[in-house]
Amino acid sequence: MFAKAFRVKSNTAIKGSDRRKLRADVTAVFPTLGTDQVSELVPGKEELNIVKLYAHRGDAVTVYVSGGNPILFELEKNLYPTVYTLWSYPDLLPTFTTWPLVLEKLVGGADLMLPGLVVPPAGLPQVQKGDLCAIALVGNRAPVAIGVAAMSTAEMLTSGLKGRGFSVLHTYQDHLWRSGDKSSPPSIAPLALDPPDLSEEKGSVQADSTVQGDMRRLTLEGEEQEEGEVQQRCGEKSLSEATEDPSVGGLNPDPTDSKTLQEQMDELLQRCFLRALKYRVKKADLPLLTSTLLGSHMFSCCPEGRQLDIKKSSYKKLSKFLQHMQQEQIIQVQELSKGVESVVAVDWKHPRKGSILEGSEVRTIVINYAKKNDLVDADNKNLVKLDPILCDCILEKGEQHTVMKLPWDSLLNRCLEKLQPAYQVTFPGQEPIVKKGKICPIDITLAQRASNKKVTVVRNLEAYGLDPCSVATILQQRCQASTTVTPAPGTKDILQVQIQGNQIHHLGRLLLEEYRLPRKHIQGLEKAPKPGKKK
Repeated sequence: MFAKAFRVKSNTAIKGSDRRKLRADVTAVFPTLGTDQVSELVPGKEELNIVKLYAHRGDAVTVYVSGGNPILFELEKNLYPTVYTLWSYPDLLPTFTTWPLVLEKLVGGADLMLPGLVVPPAGLPQVQKGDLCAIALVGNRAPVAIGVAAMSTAEMLTSGLKGRGFSVLHTYQDHLWRSGDKSSPPSIAPLALDPPDLSEEKGSVQADSTVQGDMRRLTLEGEEQEEGEVQQRCGEKSLSEATEDPSVGGLNPDPTDSKTLQEQMDELLQRCFLRALKYRVKKADLPLLTSTLLGSHMFSCCPEGRQLDIKKSSYKKLSKFLQHMQQEQIIQVQELSKGVESVVAVDWKHPRKGSILEGSEVRTIVINYAKKNDLVDADNKNLVKLDPILCDCILEKGEQHTVMKLPWDSLLNRCLEKLQPAYQVTFPGQEPIVKKGKICPIDITLAQRASNKKVTVVRNLEAYGLDPCSVATILQQRCQASTTVTPAPGTKDILQVQIQGNQIHHLGRLLLEEYRLPRKHIQGLEKAPKPGKKK
């Protein structure tokens, strides 16, 4: 509703009678709030304004503003809380959980579809069609959106979590949120679960919450084994019996892991930091408050079932951890105002922010992910069912709710197409050089000059570690012909070598036999003069 700018009709201070009526309405709509909480939400003497506005679709909305922040809004005589209010009362509404990547679509005006839900071990909250609900992100209980349920919980489960789940009215980062102080969601840890009563729960099943999110680590270094624990969708076949898990909300220590809890928290902290820089923080966000980096970005990247707690790491404080990241030259932190630090620069090309995978490695990751999560279609082994992670990775916007399965070859090709191509060149005695994009072949052409004379022109030698001037000197001696080195037309910092006559035979021998370059990276060798003909 507030995805686009709205038009304000009026902004007036609330009257005493209207203030009392608003309190009564809040008490009636939200009976879980106590008298003190209602008085805190709708203060008796502090400034409270009524803002009447028209949304971009023409809806007439009344917004109640306290302390500069919108706290409630009224649409068609129905009262709704804003995210600012829900951050103070996170349990005011039944809360459903989704992935951080889904939030971007909600902010853009999309409704929440059921495939995007994360099913917690305790199951989905029980709601009826038309009930007001809050939407939070995995790892943080602070709501980021408010919506109306399009169906009951029972209908959601019956549908196999397919279709539209919630009509979204208001989100964090929309224009209503922007009318306030633009603060970020606080970090509210997920509720700790009581160990299940095995005498009552025996035989029950729940979705496995320890599936490793391999698809989310295709290019991020340091996530070779544990990328994140993602919740499977309800209705999938990979279900396990409910078991007692004393580590819910903590570190989930593996008894076979020799690392201490502190070392595990250090790894989780660095993983969330790198993922936040890679997937959430943009150049336009800089300078970025360090508190916002942690609360809005790093916590959102924390895997489901685990809780990020800096105090349990070896760093103890966020400032100390960021100082370490600055020493590694990943970020630059400055104190722009007294006592307030901000990230002012990020080395987007830092090797810690990405790693190189060969095509075969990508194929292995995708295949293992599909098999591990039981995504291979039982009726047709050539098809793969798409879970929310695969949908976000490979589907276009218009395909999100229409494409449910893909053939193996199409799935693998789409995954490879989504990755940025890169190439690696290794020179004897030197560290390999990795560059983004596709490597251009050495280009050999014949050109006609004055008096019908032919010259051989070769370009792109630098990409293969060859000095054009050195190559020109060698060819001049071997061909007994004049050579020149000039800038290649239409390029920057690229030189071309020109040799008098058709010297492709000599050039090919130099590149293939002495420099041992693969033939597939040399273009134009077929233009060499045929044997017995004058060069």
